[in-house]
Amino acid sequence: MISVSGPPIQCCESITRREWLRIGGLSTLGLSLPELLRARSVQASAPLTTHNSPITLASHFGRAKSCIVVFLFGAPAHQDTFDMKPDAPSTVRSEFSPVSTTVPGTQVCELMPRLARLTDQYAIVRSMSHPDNTHTVAMHYMLTGVRHIAPNTNPRNSPADFPTFGAVMNYLDQRSPFGVRRLVAALDSPNGAAGSTASQTNQSGDQSPHSKLPAISLNSPANQVSAGNFIFPGFFAGFLGSAYDPLFVSQNASSPEFQAIPACDESARLDGRRSLLDEVNRQASLLDRVADVRGVDRFYDRAFSLLTATTTRQACDLSRETPRVRGRYGMNSFGQGCLLARRLVEAGVSLVTVNWARDDAFWDTHKDNFKDLKTKLLPPFDLGFSALLEDLGQRGLLDETLVVCLAEFGRTPKINAQAGRDHWAPCFSVVLAGAGVRGGQVYGASDRIAAYPTDKPVSPGDLAATIYSALGVNPQTEILDRIGRPYQLSTGRSLVELF
Repeated sequence: MISVSGPPIQCCESITRREWLRIGGLSTLGLSLPELLRARSVQASAPLTTHNSPITLASHFGRAKSCIVVFLFGAPAHQDTFDMKPDAPSTVRSEFSPVSTTVPGTQVCELMPRLARLTDQYAIVRSMSHPDNTHTVAMHYMLTGVRHIAPNTNPRNSPADFPTFGAVMNYLDQRSPFGVRRLVAALDSPNGAAGSTASQTNQSGDQSPHSKLPAISLNSPANQVSAGNFIFPGFFAGFLGSAYDPLFVSQNASSPEFQAIPACDESARLDGRRSLLDEVNRQASLLDRVADVRGVDRFYDRAFSLLTATTTRQACDLSRETPRVRGRYGMNSFGQGCLLARRLVEAGVSLVTVNWARDDAFWDTHKDNFKDLKTKLLPPFDLGFSALLEDLGQRGLLDETLVVCLAEFGRTPKINAQAGRDHWAPCFSVVLAGAGVRGGQVYGASDRIAAYPTDKPVSPGDLAATIYSALGVNPQTEILDRIGRPYQLSTGRSLVELF
């Protein structure tokens, strides 16, 4: 079910607006969704600026209407997936064999046969690199493009964190009633003004901006919580404020009971709420005296519209897919998450993150690396990710959807005593596809044991700049924290060579 930085939200088509008044604690700060929407509106008048630079259009700039970020929580070994080193010493090389692909000279792991057949659809970057070998700060770096303010630590999620990609897109979409890409188009137009007839319609064709879905994070945040309710940084809005957090769908989408927005029986609930509603009505006159909460009804109306809209329910309803399609993705949390991501970008969501669920089968393979890759990890990954790329292509969506598959770092070249690989951030691989990315290419290179880049090193800032550029956002754009201090989105360089 959908939640905003905290406990799940349940709603139904017939739920009343007044009933929303009882819903509190939807975020870690105890704000209800209408209050979050209201907070966005309060900041919406803040100017969108760039860092002393005009927006410069590259060939790929603004090509992507949406972005799907596939985050492989725990971090797979690049030497066993997309950057195999069959000639390395036995203490380094994979137990698996590399296989040839549709692109001459490019090989991937034999346990990814479907992705091997699709190499002409995606680009492999083999020279990602950063200095953080701790999961928490590395996740933050890769999912924001900005290094954590406390590197070499193991921090919790904090209001001081740099915002994740989805939160930034939520924030920028709120700068303009009709979305960030239309704002960019207006800035680039001859008269430099927004408000043309074309800009009055959002991506879904709905005249109302209220029905636009915000960024969504799947298999999360429950999968980011370990012992002691430790919530990792990198998945939230940070200094922008929880108003801009992505919506989280924490349920396993492969479950027969999965309902991102469950139906509910209003009649069974109303009697128990009559006294609460009476108390709310008694307090209404007092609330009206407080200028800061006047007009709150329209934000409840918007919350109601957002979460009960037919388009929302249809996008999240996987039962509308055939068993064959669902089976092609794989009946597991990752595969069905990829399928749900495809449905969400079809519904106009600008950024969807598909997280690999934190369970007993995630990618942190300090021991039994090869056993787990073979039995638990690579088969469902190969199935789900290849299905996503093929399905987007067949539906004509890949040309306007950027797909980025990444993790927080790679794994050590040397195999440890427990047949595992440990954390390794100096060199690893990511995959990009769609939105003009030229498939079949390998960008950058690593040394003979995949320990360090030897050509075209890429930082998380560079990757972030590439994502933002593809979405039509100048990486030099400044965003404002809650007290108005400006921060540049990225100091990295967009990888224009990929397009």
